[in-house]
Amino acid sequence: MNDRKFEIDMCHGAILPKLVSFALPLMLSSVLQLLFNAVDIMVVGHFTGKEALAAVGSTTALINVYTTLFIGISLGTNVLAARKYAAGAYDEMYLTVHTSITVALLSGILMIFVGLFFSRASLLLMGTPDDVINHSVLYMRIYFAGMPFFMLYNYGASILRAVGDTRRPLIILTVSGIANALLNLLLVIVFHMGVAGVAIATVISQCISSLLVLRILVSTDAPYRLDFRKLCLDKNCLRQILQVGIPSGIQSCVISFSNVLLQSSVNSFGSAAMAGYTSANNLMGFLYMSVNSITQAAMSFTSQNLGARQFKRLDRILLDCLFLEFVVPFTLGGLGYLFGAQLLTIYTTDTAVIRAGLEVMSISFIPYFLCGFMDLFPGIMRGLGHAFVPMVLSLIGTVGTRVLWIFLYFPGHRTLHDLFLSYPISWFCTIVLQAVCYWFVRKSVLQKYQY
Repeated sequence: MNDRKFEIDMCHGAILPKLVSFALPLMLSSVLQLLFNAVDIMVVGHFTGKEALAAVGSTTALINVYTTLFIGISLGTNVLAARKYAAGAYDEMYLTVHTSITVALLSGILMIFVGLFFSRASLLLMGTPDDVINHSVLYMRIYFAGMPFFMLYNYGASILRAVGDTRRPLIILTVSGIANALLNLLLVIVFHMGVAGVAIATVISQCISSLLVLRILVSTDAPYRLDFRKLCLDKNCLRQILQVGIPSGIQSCVISFSNVLLQSSVNSFGSAAMAGYTSANNLMGFLYMSVNSITQAAMSFTSQNLGARQFKRLDRILLDCLFLEFVVPFTLGGLGYLFGAQLLTIYTTDTAVIRAGLEVMSISFIPYFLCGFMDLFPGIMRGLGHAFVPMVLSLIGTVGTRVLWIFLYFPGHRTLHDLFLSYPISWFCTIVLQAVCYWFVRKSVLQKYQY
């Protein structure tokens, strides 16, 4: 198979068109991943009831807390693989691939036990209502049974994206997304399995996506070929992956924890508000995936150009990505705000749920480009090999602001609108910190490589 036709040359030629070529399939892939959850939510919302809808939605933030550390480590795989590939260090690329897949397997197995033993206690700590918790526990335990497949897909896709291949992950997720939708309809509507059916459908679809991405890695003749007999934990590769990946994972994990605090505050309004937030948050997820796709493009382009010593292209990558991070989320956020009521009816027809969802959307959709800017600077710094300080600044700017808001401001202003004001305020505070940090990191990296 000629795998080169799927790759993008990130180190030569015009940058903006190639950024779009890279980010668009990645964006569509991310949208399809979100559709896994969206279909889950739509099916249970229409055919099972608002308690089941709240149960599926209330687990999202908690699942993210447990999984984002390992997904962050996969970003370390992306950065290291991209740099080695662009530098022509194919032996080191081979070790990176096999170390990464080993980490994916081990982390997926660990997550099975986390889901089995800690689901109920974690949901109780979040204040999940009695009419929802049993559904939520069941959903989480089945969902976590599929974690090895989830991890293998994400790490495998990170390797493909490192060489500029975002089209085949899109094809894979199209196949698994269709399977997920059909299984949802079968298990929930025909067999009346409720949240268990939704979770089982998700696990099977994740299995399909992981098998397909592994098939690509096993069958290729490119430097990122996978041989299961050569799986290993190379110390040098693992150290470099973790150097970028652990701070990225901790950052995502702690931000997810702040979202758990938000979810706990939403829970205090009852199941209608929980279901409304679930629906609005799912729509917001589409916005996040759009900005995150641009950030991942920026990270891969930065890492490859650094490996190829194309230093003059680094500033152009930042400027082009800032342009995309404004145009894309501002356009999508504006459309989401204008048609919010119609979009929410996709998930439910309950008027109380729709009203709660609109309250959340009214404050978070239009300024969502700020989240894009906030996401971009640490993404580029990861591509430059610096992840620790951006992590600390994200925790201070994002998590710190939201925690203070929830404990100091929110108790005296108990509305969903006031609760979610914490989003744009925390985004702005973090942008300022990250932009200053980027200036120093860029200067340090260029001095190191040029001298």
